[in-house]
Amino acid sequence: MIRRPLRTMTAVIGAAAAVTAFATPASAATPVLNETAGPATLAASQQKIGASLGAAFAGSWLDTTTGELVVGTTDASRSATIRSAGAIPKVMKHSSAELKKIQSTLDDRTAGLPGSVAGWYVDAPANEVVVEVAGGDSAGRAWAAATGVPVRVDQVKSAPRPLWSVVGGQGLYFNGGACSVGFNAHDDDDHFVITAGHCTELGGTVHGVDGTIGPVAKSSFPGNDYGTVKVTHSDVSTPPRVDRYGDGTDVRIEGSEVVAVGGRVCRSGITTKWQCGRVEALDQTVNYGNGNIVRGLTQTSACAEPGDSGGSYVSRPSSGSGTKLVQAQGMTSGGSGDCEEGGTTFFQPVKEVLNRYDLTLERD
Repeated sequence: MIRRPLRTMTAVIGAAAAVTAFATPASAATPVLNETAGPATLAASQQKIGASLGAAFAGSWLDTTTGELVVGTTDASRSATIRSAGAIPKVMKHSSAELKKIQSTLDDRTAGLPGSVAGWYVDAPANEVVVEVAGGDSAGRAWAAATGVPVRVDQVKSAPRPLWSVVGGQGLYFNGGACSVGFNAHDDDDHFVITAGHCTELGGTVHGVDGTIGPVAKSSFPGNDYGTVKVTHSDVSTPPRVDRYGDGTDVRIEGSEVVAVGGRVCRSGITTKWQCGRVEALDQTVNYGNGNIVRGLTQTSACAEPGDSGGSYVSRPSSGSGTKLVQAQGMTSGGSGDCEEGGTTFFQPVKEVLNRYDLTLERD
């Protein structure tokens, strides 16, 4: 029986609609709708008032201080109508239709759009169309000015990028090796991806399925088999999820309670995807050869193969509909056999790395 860490050593290229809440100002005879009315009631009121105002409608919003529903109008004579409907009237210069027309003009002039232009939108309370430019870039400001429509230019810190998620069981790529994501965790300041130590010992910058995650932060192998990757790229999100691949939707991490010997567990990894089995032993010392001895591992009958290293081990999801909640168990370390003939696989309990590095698993 050959036991080995499961790392692939190949080059990697990088409504409460029925309940209405009112606040009654002393100066007003009609109760005013506020935020506590709930989204459904407020949405219905906004739609009804907007339709009644027609071309004079100038947007609606909640006052961030009082929570009251405010409705804009270009016709001051319609203020009484707005009050009688339970909202606060505000007379504006531009109608909603006018502002939307300006926005549409911007939408149609995206040829040569500088990357520094983060986007544009209608600021209803200000009664303006806003163009956001990263860092106040001159090219972005020039584009806004050249559109020929009145806009307000706001400076933002950076331009947006599509967000992508690091999910347990998906690919984790090092310089010279492919492994799998274990779990996402955080301390007071930073976010981390937990995986196997014989993967993080490769060091360097680590990539996921959609881009760069960040550098290896800490690593422990042999003796232990865990390590962390620090998330340094702002487009990376770290949800508490594990990929079940073809077996259904992702499962969500609820905690890290340990499954006892004989209990059912499942694991996820890039090579053999979602596989399940039972816990066969706890706190086992495993000899991977060449002096690589790891202590404190859990033995299971869930098969795994090279590339699955570091992938998530979780409690078996319960049956039934809805999001499946699971308990995080550990990260795939190594084993023997394969998923055709069957085999024995070991995982590094996740609680040890959480305690060692003072980390907390991500939770919704």
